[in-house]
Amino acid sequence: MIATEANFFAASPLERLGHLRRDTDWLQAARARGQYLAIWRGKVLLHNGGPPVPAWLTAEVLADLGEVAESVLLGERNGTPCFVVGLAGDRPPPLPGAFAELRGAAGTLSPADAALLAYGRAMVLWHTRHGHCSACGTPTGIIEAGHARQCPTCAAKHFPRVDPAIIVLVGDADRCLLGRQAAWPPGRYSTIAGFVEPGESLEDAVRREVLEETGVRIDEVVYHSSQPWPFPASLMLGFSATPGEDAITLRDGELEDARWFSREDIATGRVLLPPRESIAYRLIGTWFDRAPGRCLVREVEPASWPPRPEA
Repeated sequence: MIATEANFFAASPLERLGHLRRDTDWLQAARARGQYLAIWRGKVLLHNGGPPVPAWLTAEVLADLGEVAESVLLGERNGTPCFVVGLAGDRPPPLPGAFAELRGAAGTLSPADAALLAYGRAMVLWHTRHGHCSACGTPTGIIEAGHARQCPTCAAKHFPRVDPAIIVLVGDADRCLLGRQAAWPPGRYSTIAGFVEPGESLEDAVRREVLEETGVRIDEVVYHSSQPWPFPASLMLGFSATPGEDAITLRDGELEDARWFSREDIATGRVLLPPRESIAYRLIGTWFDRAPGRCLVREVEPASWPPRPEA
């Protein structure tokens, strides 16, 4: 079943304005009147006090830091140009607000704000890690409002990339297959996931990862939805799949354990589920809710019911 609602970190409220990224006159005016997200060492700047929201900065505030010229255009929201800037230094710069890890703060942010911060963080980290030309090693410069870098020596252009990864809930009418990594909190289990390899289709990657990690061969593979996962730059492509066999064998050592769980196992708290913001949780919920009268959020997290609004 293909999901119709966006996952967390997806559905950014911005119009991305790709057609204006080379318009230097428009960019100059936009930078002067725009608002800015700030990222320092991968952390996002949030307002102090009250509900967590991004701390938007003005060009005037950032001018003293000398960072405005290196900003990346994210797009436009309600007529206001939005940018992100990566800040250097061993200590956080003196700005209004506090820097926080996006992964930890995500559950307290609105879906729209989380999507904005994920987008901005991904762009800043790409620039931080790709400052040299992969063809000749020369330091590159920012072009196209921060959506590309170009080498002054060989003229090669470099564009932001994401790492495609599959994530799959394998289940039948009564049970689903979940695994756990040794580094996770005690009792936590989640869906099977892994990166797509060169020359591999998404469906092939689903079958390979499940077989490698659990020894289970699967039959039908159905696309569900996708989720940007900015830790650091993955795109999670979610699927559901039906098992062709039951026996579990941990083949590649990535999982500490893998088991079949019933809905009762999950509803009674035998399993610590992944965070609600993850596509893994949503895949589990889609399977759980498929049984008549069942609802994962209502049964497992009654304090969170009804679901929070998307805005």
